[in-house]
Order: sequence, then structure tokens, then C-alpha cells
Amino acid sequence: MEETFLFNQTSFVTHFHLRGLSEDQNVQMSAFALFLIFYVLTLIGNILIVITIIFDHRLHTPMYFFLSNLSFIDVCHSTVTVPKMLVDTWSVEKLIPFGACVTQMFFLHLFACTEIFLLTVMAYDRYVAICKPLQYMTVMNWKVCVLLAVALWSGGTIHSIALTSLTIKLPYCGPDEIDNFFCDVPQVIKLACTDTHIIEILIVSNSGLISVVCFVVLVVSYAVILVSLRQRISSGRRKALSTCAAHLTVVTLFLGHCIFIYSRPSTSLPEDKVVSVFFTAVTPLLNPIIYTLRNEDMKNALNKLMGKKEGKEEK
Repeated sequence: MEETFLFNQTSFVTHFHLRGLSEDQNVQMSAFALFLIFYVLTLIGNILIVITIIFDHRLHTPMYFFLSNLSFIDVCHSTVTVPKMLVDTWSVEKLIPFGACVTQMFFLHLFACTEIFLLTVMAYDRYVAICKPLQYMTVMNWKVCVLLAVALWSGGTIHSIALTSLTIKLPYCGPDEIDNFFCDVPQVIKLACTDTHIIEILIVSNSGLISVVCFVVLVVSYAVILVSLRQRISSGRRKALSTCAAHLTVVTLFLGHCIFIYSRPSTSLPEDKVVSVFFTAVTPLLNPIIYTLRNEDMKNALNKLMGKKEGKEEK
């Protein structure tokens, strides 16, 4: 009888309250300025990478095809959470409608999971390019690249639908405060008026397992690549090491958050918000910096693109 009553009360929870990064107004204003800069730079950097790859035919290779996908995901991933956080710094209540919360969770996990799969595919691409260079264009032809892109986007969609479905089926009838600046599955299910132990196990076995397995696969892939590079000439080795170092940096920053958040029960830790900031705002900004500053081809293509624009302006 009590469970039926609680279930019938779910309609009263129409909004959630987000605590945000801090309750201190000065901290919130500083955060607004900082993350506004981060977000604008994220948009400019990643969109510029996509445009450069599209217009420079020398970058029409599998590696840069996947890099353009990564930049697109980073723009979308950051847009899911950062604009709402910026608006909330000027709000006292920091409300988010239940439907908007569900939508935010869906797209957050869609882009996050797709990026995990994409980083794994990019590691495989580098493995083939470095360890089997003569077979590279045969193995990583455009048909394979498109199929891999469809597969990783489909995998991210299925993963997101599964987690979101588990979350919205729970009854929400009382607590409505989320201790973060965006909606995420672990924080939301804690507000449910029922035992969520099984759901938490499913989340760990889903998101946590995906993160850990992909991270292990990535580390093993790059270990094999590094062993292979020991027998290469110095110039080729430097270029390959630079590319691998960039990939490993992105992988560590991104998957580190996923393992930290989703490989444990839904308990709040003081470090959660800091890790979430890196996950949603900092990593999408670092990706274009890492891939351009450590990549001569991208730097040359950017200079060529800027040169074309300057030339058109002079004319």
C-alpha cells in the first residue's frame, strides 16, 4: 500500500534543484567568467578543426576523419551541460524540469559513450598505421571507416537509451536536490523513492565496465605501438610518438572520469564536482589544443586555412 502511494506521488516531482558548483556568490561569478571563456574556446577550437579537415584534402584520411568526429562530439558534449551551468550561476533556485533533466542525461551519456568507443577506434587506427603500414589503406578503407563510425554512434545511442530508461522508470516522490551542476544517472537515482541497489549494479556493469574495458584495450594497444616504435627510424618515431602521446593524454583525462564516477556505487564524494568539471568543460577544450599543438599536419593545415582567409580579405 505504501509503495503504491509513493508511486502515485511521482507526478509531484516536476523539477529538480541543482546545487551547482558553489553556494558562494563570488565563487559563482568567477566560475561564470572562467567557464564562459572555456566554452567559447571549446566551440572555436573544435569547430575550427572540423572546418580545417573538411577543406584541406591532405587531411582526408581515416585518422582525421575520426578526429573530426571527436571534435564534433566535444562541441555537443560540452553544450549539453555548460550553457545550463552558466545560466544557473545567475539563478538562486537552479531549477531544471524533470523532462529537461532526462534529456540532459540522455545526451550526456550518448556523447560520452560514443567518445569512449571513438577513442578505442582511434587507437586501433594508430595501431594499424604504425604496426602494419603496408596494409593500412586496405584495412582502414573508407567503407570500414564509415561502418566503424555508424557502429560507435549506434553503440552510444543504445547505451544511453538503456541507462535513461532505467532511470525514468523509478518513482520520484520527495527529495529533489541534485548535488552537482548537471543531471547524471548516479545522482538522480539516489532521489528515487525505492531501493536502487540493483539499478546501481546495472550502471556499474554497464558504464563502469565499458570504461574499464576500453581503457585496458587502449593501454594495451598503445603499449604494442610503443614496442613497435623501438625499431623505427628517428623521424618517423618522433611523429608517431607525438600522435600517440596526444591520444593517451585525451584517453587518460576522459576515461579517468568515467572510471571514477561509474565504477563505484552512487555515493557522493567531495572530488565528484572537480572531476565533473574536467569531464564536461576542460577535456573538450584540451582536445583541440592537444591535437593541434602536437600535430604538424594540423598546424600546417590551419596556417594554410588562415593564409587563404587573409588572402581573400586583402583582395
